[in-house]
Amino acid sequence: MKQFSASLLLLLFVLFSVSTQSLGQERKAPDFTLKGLDGKEVKLSDFKNKVVILDFWATWCPPCRKGIPDLIELQKEFKKDLVVIGISLDTHSKEDVPGFVKNYGINYHVVYGDGKVVNAYGGVSAIPTSFIIDKKGNVQNKHVGLIAKEILQKEIKSLID
Repeated sequence: MKQFSASLLLLLFVLFSVSTQSLGQERKAPDFTLKGLDGKEVKLSDFKNKVVILDFWATWCPPCRKGIPDLIELQKEFKKDLVVIGISLDTHSKEDVPGFVKNYGINYHVVYGDGKVVNAYGGVSAIPTSFIIDKKGNVQNKHVGLIAKEILQKEIKSLID
């Protein structure tokens, strides 16, 4: 039984492991213009002097769904200094996104992603993938996988101060 438990724990660790990449050197976040759910354009450059979390996600992704309540809370907590932008990678089910956003009570910008923005950010090989951008527009961190709210809070606070 112990061997089964250890194997299960290892499997869960692999499935829910998070890769965090501190970039060490400043890298300007690539600007983009993407359509929001309302059809209006959202540009990264519209959010200068704000900390930005770019969250690449999809409605069909269980870890993405699990992380959304944390992003909602972070947007509420840091509303004056933070902008969360959810970049939906739903290619075959774009029509599901507005209802999903409403059902989850998402309070941040949600836009439809495309190959251009994915490539601009170095390719997104797994979702969720989040980029933390400082007030000067530099990418400070990249997280692949579900990231704990406390880690994001700490990063946001360090960039606000």
